[in-house]
Amino acid sequence: MVNLAAMVWRRLLRKRWVLALVFGLSLVYFLTSTFKQEERAVRDRNLLQVQDHDQPILWKVQFNLGNSSRPSNQCRNSIQGKHLITDELGYVCERKDLLVNGCCNVNVPGTKQYCCDGCLTNGCCSAYEHCVSCCLQPNKQLLLECFLNRAAVAFQNLFMAVEDHFELCLAKCRTSSQSVQHENTYRDPIAKYC
Repeated sequence: MVNLAAMVWRRLLRKRWVLALVFGLSLVYFLTSTFKQEERAVRDRNLLQVQDHDQPILWKVQFNLGNSSRPSNQCRNSIQGKHLITDELGYVCERKDLLVNGCCNVNVPGTKQYCCDGCLTNGCCSAYEHCVSCCLQPNKQLLLECFLNRAAVAFQNLFMAVEDHFELCLAKCRTSSQSVQHENTYRDPIAKYC
């Protein structure tokens, strides 16, 4: 029984129409996946294009504490930190000191507002959360507006899509080109977040 099935299978694979069918299906699969990939690439390129490259960014950030559309008893935070978290009011705290509403517990001695610990004079910091907290200082408005005006064309849509000061600082500390050189190495391996 097994020999019969193997013999039929071998004979079937020797038929030219079977080989042509396998080749045709492979070709159709290859072409559809190639076109889907090209469509995604075109869509991504269109997303990064700005209509008028000569016009500077007109959008300005409102630098007020609590300029979020969320309820005042809730806070957004940087979420990603393993040990530290920054909330939208500029407080940095340990993850264990985060309240249920997303805000840092200000009654804990380790919680600091507008913390620039580990940050250099150029604004680059060794910890992402400290970069965000330092960026949230109200006196950083002119620095951030200069940063927005110098943002690369590819990043203009990203920075124009942020709604408030907190989102701007999250994006700036995560995507700034000030911290990298040659697009793949850090200028300073310790102060990576600018």
